[in-house]
Amino acid sequence: MQRRPPAPQLPGPPQQPERTAPAERSAPPEPPAAPEPELGAGRRRLVDAVWPLRLTRSQLIVALLLFVLGLGLAIQVRSTGESSALRGARQEDLVRILDELDDRTKRLEDERERLEDQKAELENSSDQAEEARRQTEAKERQLGVLAGTVAAEGPGIEITVRGPEGAVEADMLLDTIQELRAAGAEAIQINGVRVVAGTHFADAGESDVAIDGRRVSQPYVFRVIGRAEDLEPALNIPGGVVQTMEEEQATVSIEPRDTVLVDALRREKRPDYARSSS
Repeated sequence: MQRRPPAPQLPGPPQQPERTAPAERSAPPEPPAAPEPELGAGRRRLVDAVWPLRLTRSQLIVALLLFVLGLGLAIQVRSTGESSALRGARQEDLVRILDELDDRTKRLEDERERLEDQKAELENSSDQAEEARRQTEAKERQLGVLAGTVAAEGPGIEITVRGPEGAVEADMLLDTIQELRAAGAEAIQINGVRVVAGTHFADAGESDVAIDGRRVSQPYVFRVIGRAEDLEPALNIPGGVVQTMEEEQATVSIEPRDTVLVDALRREKRPDYARSSS
């Protein structure tokens, strides 16, 4: 059985594209709304710019200079205000102010002169007191040397006397002391006994001598402080003590010394009745 081919179809009128309703068309996209400006945004940016503080060295220097400049301007304004007050004063007021300043200056000058006079008086009195003290100490040392209460040191001579038993007697030693004093001896001691103005000599046995009650044996050693050029010739004069002792078979040696130490001391004796009249 055979199939029939399909009957040919006549072409119809051309189809028109479907039109959509205007309401159904897609609307174009709306542009985004601009953001509303936030309140206080400028203030916040200013705060963020200055806080926290980020100061540099140059900023600190500028701030310090501005402070100094402001301080100077303030002082200048104040001084100008004060001077302007004087400029506005009357002539009688200015004269009175000038007189007061002169009087104050005169009082200050008088006070300065008075204080200078007091200072000079104190210095003079202090110098006089110090000089008096030094003189008193020097006089005390001199009297101590003469009284034998202090040691003495200086140039002089050393005399050694030896002789046979009974050859050197107490009066020979006393004559030696007197010759030395006349020649300028300032301090004398014999065998550890200090010789002073009241020293006395006495014979003690055949070969000893008592000096102020103390027994002294040969050799008799004199330590004498004074000018050696005067002391030695005084002992060696013809008929003097050296020649007298040598006639008694005694030997006398005299040696000049650059330094002689007279260190024998006497106990200081205070008077019982005498008092200073000054």
